Order: sequence, then C-alpha cells, then structure tokens
Amino acid sequence: MGIFDTIKEKLSHEFIDIIEWLDYTDNTIAHRFERYQNEIKNNAKLIVREGQTAVFINEGQLADVFNPGTYTLNTQNLPILTTLKGWKYGFDSPFKAEVYFINTHLFTDEKWGTKNPITLSDDRFGLVEIRAFGTYAFRISDAGKFIKDIVGTDANFTNFEINEHLKSLIATRFTNTVGEANLPIELYAANTTELSETCKEVMQPEFTSVGISLEKFYIENVSMPEELKKEIFEYSRIDKLDLDKLTKFKTAKAIEAAANNEGGTAGAGMGMGMGFALAQQMGNAMSKPQAQQPQAAATPPPMPVATQYYYASNNQQQGPVGFDQLQALFASRTINRNSLIWKQGMSEWKALQEVEELKSFLGGNTPPPLPGQ
Repeated sequence: MGIFDTIKEKLSHEFIDIIEWLDYTDNTIAHRFERYQNEIKNNAKLIVREGQTAVFINEGQLADVFNPGTYTLNTQNLPILTTLKGWKYGFDSPFKAEVYFINTHLFTDEKWGTKNPITLSDDRFGLVEIRAFGTYAFRISDAGKFIKDIVGTDANFTNFEINEHLKSLIATRFTNTVGEANLPIELYAANTTELSETCKEVMQPEFTSVGISLEKFYIENVSMPEELKKEIFEYSRIDKLDLDKLTKFKTAKAIEAAANNEGGTAGAGMGMGMGFALAQQMGNAMSKPQAQQPQAAATPPPMPVATQYYYASNNQQQGPVGFDQLQALFASRTINRNSLIWKQGMSEWKALQEVEELKSFLGGNTPPPLPGQ
C-alpha cells in the first residue's frame, strides 16, 4: 500500500461519525467495529439496535456498555471512559476505543447429545447404558462479562465457536443429574419434560457465570439397547397381568415350542418340566371326587384351605402366595431353585428345590419304578 493510499484510508475513517452494525448473518454473537487505529471522533453518533448491546473497551479494559438507542459520544455519555482517560473538561480530539456489538437475540435450535453412553445402576436390571440428545436455546445476558471471559480479542465471534464448549458442559451436567436422580430406568424415557426442567435448573449457574442465559433446554429422546427394552417390556407385562393366567399362557407356549423342537434337549427339558407342572395341576383337578347330591339333612364339609407359601426376594420376606402364583414367579425368574421358601408346618426356611411339592417347577422329574420291578 502506497503512502497516498494510507492517507486516503486515514481521512476516510476520520470523517466517519456514525458507529453502527447491521447483522446480515444469523450466527454472529460478537462483532468488533473496525476503524482506522480505533479512533472515534468527538460527538460521533452511536446507534444500537434492538437485539444488540455495544461494549466499549479501552486499552483492554471494559469501559462502557450501551443498550438499544442512539447516543452522542461525549464526556456525558462516556462516564467510565472519561474517568479512565482523565478528561475533566471534555475532549475535542479523536479518542481511541474498541467497540464490540453483542447480538442479544435468542439463539435457537442448538443441538446437544451424549458422545458416549451413560452407565447407570438399576435395582432390577443392574448396570445399563443410555444415550440422550436434544436441543437448547440461549442468549447473551451480560455483554461485558461475555466479552471479558469468552470473546477476548476475536473480531467476529460466532455461535459455532462456543457451541462445543456449551455442548460439553451440557453433557457433563446431564450425566451428573440422571446419575443422582436414581429413577427406575424406564422412567427416564417417560419423563423427559420433568427431567429437562431439572437439568435446566442445574445448568443455569454454569451459563450465567460467563454472561449467558440458558433460555430453553429440551431432551428429545433417551435411548437404550434393544435387549434392555425387551426386558423392560416383559417386566411391565408381568407386573400388570394376572400371574395365574400368565403362567398358564407361558406353559402352553412352552409345550408348543417343545413339540416343534423334539430334537433339542433344552426345549425337551423345558417342555417336560412345564408339561409335568401342567399335568400335576390337571391330575389334582381330576383326582378330586365328583360332588354328590347332598342329603337334605346333611351339611357340606368345610372347604379345604389352600397352602400358602412365603418366599425370600432381595433379602426380604414376601407373600403369602398360592401354589400357582409361586409357579408364576418361578417362570418369570423372580425366584429360582435356590430361593428360600417357608410354609406352615416347616421348622425352617428351605431352598425351593428341597420342598417336595415344588420340585415339579424344575422340570426333568421322572417317577420312581413300580413296586416289584
């Protein structure tokens, strides 16, 4: 650049007496108004539009902040800068200061998500992994703090430059929040609204500390492995359905599956076990004597009392339940062969496999040889 070009540029900037910024983008957060050697003429006009804030920086130090409006720049409108400069009686010559325009409108539809699965501990399913993603919206609430802590000397600061920092902050706070919530795993996907509000309250102080206000925070989806989904759906069905009907349904399905897979030892074993259980129930029903016509003066005998069983689950006593209900609990794997069982007449708790009438649950039982053979 020649000497005449330099003089031409200097003179063209010295006569600029309007300081304003028109944002033609939708992603600029902070823009530095460029002037020759940062010189501003006395009584220059400053125009700050709605959705903007103007920040004056003097020699790296925050001077004045202007909200929307039109200002004439002099000692009356620049109180802090006047104090820093030591102007006691006004000024006539150009003064030097950097002017940053801050975009204060709402930045919407910003994306966030967990880069890695979050590991949670569930009382029923053990350690499980979930992922989450959603959107958030923010705006600049303290322009001076934002300039000092985030923008620095960047002449054109966009939301892309801060999004990575904000997304990392959100993912960290989201992980902490869901970990401390200790909810049943299926409720995370069913209560995204309440969880979103809680996360927003937790994250707000972090945003405020750098001059940003978190206006909206949404969790769009909480996902988990397909295997875990199937287990949760099965558990919910067992929890809602009638256990006796569910047991009979599963028994029929197991017998059907075993019949279709005669060569499979596992299928045969299951079919035999469930078949013996069903056969025992049918045998008990058929072995009951036919009801006879009551005599006029006779009274029926008292109804037989069904055996009630107590069982241990998660080191806690549960029950009492009937035989069919106990069988359903075994079929749904709530209890197993080693679960402790007690009924009236027993002197102590015994493992299910040691209670004679419950051995049919295990499958694979064979009758003893006939007498004399």
